[in-house]
Amino acid sequence: MFIRLSLAATLLLLANLAVAADVTPPTDDAARANALSQQLGERLKVALQAAIKQGGPMAAITVCRDEAGPIAADVSRESGWTVGRTALRVRNPANAPDAWERQILEGFAMAAEDGANVAGLSFQETTGSGEAQRWRYMKAIPTGPMCTACHGSNIDPALEEAIRASYPEDQATGFAPGSLRGAFTMSHPTL
Repeated sequence: MFIRLSLAATLLLLANLAVAADVTPPTDDAARANALSQQLGERLKVALQAAIKQGGPMAAITVCRDEAGPIAADVSRESGWTVGRTALRVRNPANAPDAWERQILEGFAMAAEDGANVAGLSFQETTGSGEAQRWRYMKAIPTGPMCTACHGSNIDPALEEAIRASYPEDQATGFAPGSLRGAFTMSHPTL
């Protein structure tokens, strides 16, 4: 008997199996995508830490607003892949997930609610067909302690006002350390 699972149920099952076995099926593309997600994450973290050191959390707003996109564009240009970040609750509407990314993020959220380690969640798949076929990868981003100054539940009122000035439609607050903040998303055309 063949049972068809939804994408979210499949993700949850895979996440639970990967957590239980503490392994992720390796592929060359997955290894490269994971390295690119680490590279993007590290570049963003360095820029944020430098800004916070100079001007506190208020300066981090400028990095996220003005530098995060160009940093992702640099990693994309250097790698030849499309590299970025997305989330179910975005601060910058330009980072809103497409339909495929939303499904994966919802699967990550279900896995996290079921106790999976957010830092270990990833998913890869080839989508589309013909010339539109792409290999896609997402790696979950856990909320770090540094992130809660701007994305947590107890944001300084002056900082919150500055965030609202830059992002009037902000949805990206209320996160706790270790919770699912979003995901790195990368893809490339299949050859």
